[in-house]
Amino acid sequence: MRGRAPGRVAAFAGLIGLAFAPAVFAQTAAPAAPVTQTVAPAQPARPPRYGYEIVAVYPHDPAAFTQGLVFHDGILLESTGRHPSSVRRVRLEDGVVLQKRDLDLQFFGEGLTAVGDRIITLTWQGGHGFVWDIDDLEPAGTFSYSGEGWGLTHDDTRVILSDGTAALRFLDPVTLQQTGSVPVTYMGRPLERLNELEFIEGEVWANVWQTNFIVRIDPATGVVTGVIDLTGILPDPVDNPADDVLNGIAWDAENRRLFVTGKNWPKLFEIRLTEAR
Repeated sequence: MRGRAPGRVAAFAGLIGLAFAPAVFAQTAAPAAPVTQTVAPAQPARPPRYGYEIVAVYPHDPAAFTQGLVFHDGILLESTGRHPSSVRRVRLEDGVVLQKRDLDLQFFGEGLTAVGDRIITLTWQGGHGFVWDIDDLEPAGTFSYSGEGWGLTHDDTRVILSDGTAALRFLDPVTLQQTGSVPVTYMGRPLERLNELEFIEGEVWANVWQTNFIVRIDPATGVVTGVIDLTGILPDPVDNPADDVLNGIAWDAENRRLFVTGKNWPKLFEIRLTEAR
């Protein structure tokens, strides 16, 4: 599985924390005589922070190391990691796995998205991508990409991939070859560890690995325009706090329902965002 880098995780937590802490201004003595003044560049605006309300709670397979999550035609499509990794069709109401395809043991499954009649999935390392039939999970092709694969979503014209770096990569939805990328920044600074992705009403929403945050990203600029703090959403203790983390965002566009879960979590939550602050 992914190697841990506690120092980098702590650094990111500190970066996010800057947005929520009171502003601190340094005071310096005025110069004895007026000199030509240089105006410091304006700091990027602090993105709004959103809380949440739980609308409903559904069962979730606690053995599912969730990597990708999509709501499609009334059911959930889910990809899982570890060995064996899998692609699944899951009934929302009771968490029953309706159908499952396991990947070969050499592959560590990652993100998932549904484009037309295809499911597209990633693997963590080695650049192996898979295409599946959306109705019966029959294998329908493979593709390759450079670097790591973490999260996956799509807009009307592109597949969007995260790879653990501070970037979103864009793929052609037919050839699945890279066509471009955009750096992702939070208050002007690169934001790494973007994990599971979901495209929601013109924005890319991304879990930030090993944190309780989802960030909302403008895909045209890569700028983080909002932060969702889901601290405390799972009150039950997890077996491994470093691994069993928040991961999984699904959007029911027709009914405007938002679902979230985590790796090996026993619950999946329908939530509503509270007013930004």
